Amino acid sequence: MRHAEEVTFGTSGLDRAAELRGRDEDLRAAHRAPGSVCILMWRGFPLLAGDAVLARLPMDHPVLQGREGDPVLLGREQTGLVFARDISEWSPPDAPADLGPGRSQGAPLPHHPEIEQGLDFGDLRGVMGRIGRRDAELISTARALFNWHSTHRFCARCGQPSRITQAGWQRSCDSCGGQHFPRTDPVVIMLITHGNDLLLGRSPGWPEGMWSLLAGFVEPGETIEAAVRREVLEESQVPVGRVSYLSSQPWAFPNSLMFGCHGEATGRDITVDPVELEDARWFSREEMVDVLAGTHSMIRPMRRGAIAEFLVRNWVADTLD
Repeated sequence: MRHAEEVTFGTSGLDRAAELRGRDEDLRAAHRAPGSVCILMWRGFPLLAGDAVLARLPMDHPVLQGREGDPVLLGREQTGLVFARDISEWSPPDAPADLGPGRSQGAPLPHHPEIEQGLDFGDLRGVMGRIGRRDAELISTARALFNWHSTHRFCARCGQPSRITQAGWQRSCDSCGGQHFPRTDPVVIMLITHGNDLLLGRSPGWPEGMWSLLAGFVEPGETIEAAVRREVLEESQVPVGRVSYLSSQPWAFPNSLMFGCHGEATGRDITVDPVELEDARWFSREEMVDVLAGTHSMIRPMRRGAIAEFLVRNWVADTLD
């Protein structure tokens, strides 16, 4: 697919400076270098400068001082290295009770007292359709790393506490010598077509009018193509023949890599699995034009920035090649 890497969170060409991850002395020197910057995360929310621009703080910013451990190294930009800090331990008295995916994206987030006005934490889901490619890659990388560290504080081999090493890209266990690396879960998301029609489904509990492409996790010992066929058959009983890969998207909600695929259905009859889906239907290309334009009578516009919307938009425009 010619436009594969134009998907949100796709590569921006970031130099991840992997050769520096084990060079502690060089990294400590980089912490003091005037060109180095740090991005800030709080409970999954990035610090933004304005509507959809990632804030880059100088390494001597007050909010970064006196914190335990070293920042995570994300990569190298033209002006210097880019690090990331997670300050999720900060508990402001006015923090919203619910910060989950159902939270209104318009609801304000607390402002840190050590951060100047004009820099505020923002909801990545709410800005991902407008944010620049480099900023999107930095945020998704930092978010995925911090998600992984928060759930893997103990060694999976012996159960003892592990520590962050390799500039944030590894956890090491001093008790048994175990080495652990960031986890990414493979997920297939399927553009299933039959002639001029597209298969969409909606999960139980989704907001009214929300439909999307079918998706599911790749199982151990399974190819991407086999996962596409299995997931579609399990959820809708629609048989799928030819499967082709289209594009991928890092999806840090929490730690997935979405493999976008095109599958050609060999049948049209639908029987939904009520555990997985509330409904599934075929929609024509003309109907999907209305969906993307926000004028469909039943389906709300798909979230801009998500790979589902990206694949559907390119299918409607006949630019999947």
